[in-house]
Amino acid sequence: MSAVDRRAFLARTAALAAATTTVGVTLPRIANAAPRFGQNAYVKPRPEALADPTELTLAEAAWMVRAGRITPLELVEAYLDRIAAHDATYQAFNTVLADEARAAARAIKKSPHRSPLHGIPLAIKDNYYTAGVRTTANSYLFQDFVPPFDGTAVARLKSAGAIVLGKTQMGPLATTRATTPAGVITTVNAWTPARPGVDPGGSSTGTATAVAGRLATSGTGTQTGGSITAPSNAQNLTGLKPTMGRVSLYGIIPLSYTRDHPGPLARDAKDAAIMLTAMAGEDANDPRTQGLPAVPDLIEAATPVYTGRRVKLRRSTRIGVLPGYADGTSETAAARRAFLSTIDAVPGASLVEVPLPDEWDLLTGTAFNNVRLPERSEPFMPYLRKDLRGFGVSVTGWLQGVLLGANEFLTGQRAKLLLLERVLDQIFERCDVVVQTSPVPFDILGLPEIGFPIGFTADGVPIGTILGGEPYAEDRLLSVVAAYQAVSDWHLRRPADPQAPGATALRAAAPDRGRLTAEEVAATMQ
Repeated sequence: MSAVDRRAFLARTAALAAATTTVGVTLPRIANAAPRFGQNAYVKPRPEALADPTELTLAEAAWMVRAGRITPLELVEAYLDRIAAHDATYQAFNTVLADEARAAARAIKKSPHRSPLHGIPLAIKDNYYTAGVRTTANSYLFQDFVPPFDGTAVARLKSAGAIVLGKTQMGPLATTRATTPAGVITTVNAWTPARPGVDPGGSSTGTATAVAGRLATSGTGTQTGGSITAPSNAQNLTGLKPTMGRVSLYGIIPLSYTRDHPGPLARDAKDAAIMLTAMAGEDANDPRTQGLPAVPDLIEAATPVYTGRRVKLRRSTRIGVLPGYADGTSETAAARRAFLSTIDAVPGASLVEVPLPDEWDLLTGTAFNNVRLPERSEPFMPYLRKDLRGFGVSVTGWLQGVLLGANEFLTGQRAKLLLLERVLDQIFERCDVVVQTSPVPFDILGLPEIGFPIGFTADGVPIGTILGGEPYAEDRLLSVVAAYQAVSDWHLRRPADPQAPGATALRAAAPDRGRLTAEEVAATMQ
C-alpha cells in the first residue's frame, strides 16, 4: 500500500467525518463492476461433510448445487429441519421465512446458475432492510417496521442467487449481545447452549449462533465496535469487517455514520470471501462507497497456494505483533503463541514486532471512543424527545450522546484522524497486517479486520484472534487466514447439537444470568 493510498484514505475519512455535520457531500464516482467469483469459489466437499448438507461450507455447497448433487430446495429443507429442532434453544432467529425460502428455492431451480451463492440459504441480521419482512433492529422503535425494499447488501446477495432463511436476533439497536429490548438474554453461544452467561458476541449474536449451530450456511452482520469480529471469535467463525465503504450501508438501520460496517460471518476464509464479493461495490445511495479502488479478487486471495504439498503465502507478508499480544499464562495467551508459531512457519510469512503508536492509550480510550455517541443520538432525536422507553436497556448510551457537547464531538473527530495517521505511519510502515487483542481501533478508523478461530479453552469455549489491515486490503487479510486455515483445523470443528429442552429451561437453570446488568450493558455497548 503506497503512501499516496494512505493519504487518500485519510482524506476520505476526514470528508466522511465532515459529512456527519453537513449534507450534500459527494465523493468521486467509479464505474460499477460485476462481482468476480471464478472457479475457485467452488470446492469439492470433504467426504465427512457429505452425510449432512448443513455441514457443507458455502464453497462446498456451491460445488454440490452446481454439480446437481443437491438442489437448493433440499439444502433449504435441511436447514429448516435444524431450525425446527434446535432454535428453541439457540434463539438465533426472530423471524424464520420458511415458506418464502422454499418458494425461492423452487423458483431458482428454473433459472440459470448465477454464482456460487445460487440457492445458498443465508441468515440476515435484523437491522438489514428486507422487502415486505419486518426489520426491527430488535427495538421497540422499529417493532412494526416493514421496509418496502431490500437493503443494498441484501439485494446484491439475492441477485447472486442467495436465499434468505430468516432474520436473526441482535442486540437492541445493535448495542449489546442479543437480548430483548428490556435486557433479557435471548440468543446463546452455540458452543455453550446450557450456559447463557457465556458471551456469544454482540451485537450480531443471532447470525453467529445460526452459522455456528448449522442453522444457516453463512450470514450478515454489522460492526461498529466489534460486532462481527467478536461473535466470530466467540463462536469459532471467520468474520470479515471490510474497509469503510466497501459495502453499502443503504437500507441498514444506523448506529454510527462513520463507524458502521456491514460484513459477513462465515465458516472459513473462502466463505467470507464469497459473501463479501457479492456484498461489496459502489452504490449511488451511499457516498461512502464511491471513488474506492476496485474490489480485488477476494476469492483468489482466499484460495491457499502450495509449493508441492506445502502451503505458502500468496505473497510475502510481514505480520506485525503488538506489545503484550501473547504475554501471560492464560489459555488465550497460549493459543496466541501457538498461532504465531504456526503462521511463522508458513513460507512467505515473517513476524515483526511493531510499537504502539504515540499516545495509544489516550487516543483509543473511553473518552475518545465515546465521541461516537452523538452520531448515534442525532438521527434519533425525535424518538428521544418523545419517549425514552423506546430505547429499552441501552437508553443511557443514547442519552450520553445527547449530553456530549459539540466541542467534544469535534475534538474527538480530530483525534480520530490523528490516530488514523499514526496507525498508518507508525504501524503499517513496518508491517502489512497486524495482530490485535480487540477490534479497537480498526473499527473506529474504518480499516479492515478479520476474526478467525485459533483454539479452544479446556471447557470447550472457542478462542479467536483478529488481524487488521491497510485500507482496502481485505485480500491480504484473507490470504493470511486462508494459509493458516490450510495448516490448522480449528475452523472445521462444530459444536455438538444442544441437548437442553429449550429456552425456558435454560432461563430457569440460570436465573441470575437471565438479564444483562447495567454494567454489562455499558461494557458491551457496540
